Amino acid sequence: MNVDQSKVVIGLVGPCGSGKSTLQAGLARHGIPSRHIAQEHSYVKDMWQRISHPDILIYVGASYAVATRRRSLNWTNEEYLEQLRRLEHARQHADLYIDSDDRTPEEILTLVLDFLEKNRSAANDHR
Repeated sequence: MNVDQSKVVIGLVGPCGSGKSTLQAGLARHGIPSRHIAQEHSYVKDMWQRISHPDILIYVGASYAVATRRRSLNWTNEEYLEQLRRLEHARQHADLYIDSDDRTPEEILTLVLDFLEKNRSAANDHR
């Protein structure tokens, strides 16, 4: 799929272990730049907007069990829930939400590429 997103800032956000880094690498293989929106930016509810200025925000979610297994983390459930609380503003404003628990990295990449292609087509239709 050839999606020209060279002028679009794509932000990736979600809890640790959700698959953001893998998605970022997959997008890069397709020539689509993206950037992580650090969770530290989420302590203030709109800090991610002020710092990263994404045109498209993609939230990659993962359950506590999956995130801790993927990253071999020793989080408590409370620590994980605190991370989700900090990310809630970004999640509410995401253009695309993907639950990564039961999806392969390639399935997630395909969902994002399809989303980007559809949005590019819609933007072209309104010109």
